[in-house]
Amino acid sequence: MRETSFTKVQLSSLLLLRFLVGWHILYEGAAKVINPQWTSLDFLEESQWILSGFSNWIISNPNVLSAVDFLNTWGLVAIGLGIITGLFFKAAALAGALLIFIYYLNSPPLIGMEYALPSDGHNLVVDKNLIEVAALIILALFSTSKIFGLDAFISNFKRKDKLLNE
Repeated sequence: MRETSFTKVQLSSLLLLRFLVGWHILYEGAAKVINPQWTSLDFLEESQWILSGFSNWIISNPNVLSAVDFLNTWGLVAIGLGIITGLFFKAAALAGALLIFIYYLNSPPLIGMEYALPSDGHNLVVDKNLIEVAALIILALFSTSKIFGLDAFISNFKRKDKLLNE
């Protein structure tokens, strides 16, 4: 596998982006964990686009809704921790991109769609979710975890162990 080298500015910028996105995702999950009243019900009721039928199915099944709430909450925590620590980084970044893209598909900022829940401003097609999806894909493509993160630590440990066993 070819090692990627970055300039200090490139690496610092990618690490900053990684920590900012990771923190945002981790915080979103942690906020849901500590709020026993949180549920995705309100968000799913707002779904108006191509996933609205799937959202209605989730809402109509209390056990499924409970499972979705659990997976969403703890998925955000695991993804955020993976991105920040650089542990299973690429998988965490891609899982985060997929999860946030699902949020986008449920309530995209398209003309003619009005939502009762407050949003982060007036967006058209591009919103913070779509930007975060793009950032996560870029981070997965230019992975820094093999340079700075637990993936690098594990890789170095395995390499040293392999050399000792030869």
